[in-house]
Amino acid sequence: MLANAGFDDPRRLARRILAIATGAAPTEIFAHPERELLQAEQASFGAALARVLAREPLSRITGTREFWGLEFLLSRDTLDPRPETETVVEAILARVPDRRRPYRILDLGTGSGCLLLALVSEYPNAQGFGVDMAVGAAAAARHNALRLGLGDRAHFVVGDWTESIRGRFDVIAANPPYIATPEIARLPPEVRNHDPRAALDGGMDGLVAYRTIAAGIPDLLSDNAVFATEIGSTQADAVTALLRGVNLSVEPVLPDLAGLPRCIVARPIRLDEYGQDEEPG
Repeated sequence: MLANAGFDDPRRLARRILAIATGAAPTEIFAHPERELLQAEQASFGAALARVLAREPLSRITGTREFWGLEFLLSRDTLDPRPETETVVEAILARVPDRRRPYRILDLGTGSGCLLLALVSEYPNAQGFGVDMAVGAAAAARHNALRLGLGDRAHFVVGDWTESIRGRFDVIAANPPYIATPEIARLPPEVRNHDPRAALDGGMDGLVAYRTIAAGIPDLLSDNAVFATEIGSTQADAVTALLRGVNLSVEPVLPDLAGLPRCIVARPIRLDEYGQDEEPG
């Protein structure tokens, strides 16, 4: 049935659905295919299978998603975190190697809190701040922080990008909505029908959030700060131009595991002792 419906690797998907129905690990399902399902498990399997065939992601069925080795609870107000977003975490860790310092970290458009909490988990003395326009998303992020034991170092506010936050930060991360409005109808149903539209819709050209963020982040970056943002695979030149337009130094775009342009890193331009622009290496 799953194969006929066009799903990739239907056997693996079936094992994952069985795992949901039985509460067993997928490896246990694989190791014991002869096990008979209880009546309640059969009903649970049938219900989960129907939802998958209707193109509902497994993460929405279980209500959880793993990101950076951490388990996050999802809500209807949060984007479903995807593996390519880990490129942003990797970029920051590579450029801010001292894990011991008490950094101030800001996550714009925090959603489930996955970016901020992944970073706070890697920097044990850091304080993190997440901003989201959706009240439900900020509440979900707070709940995830508490579940992960990071609630004392991760704080969340409801606000409009950079307008609701003050101070300077050593690290700013973002994964804003970047799908152009006309393209949303062409997204896979797993995304189009189950991720919140506000977390997807980047306006007619996909760049509305980047313009707002670019206008606000120069006042939030400390002198040696790093800003890293996820981008759509065709947006590198446009986002680079926006960030350079507010006098940030922009590094070459970073690819995700699929080789697609995925992350842009920018920093404040520093002046050396002779007053010349010094591009950070």
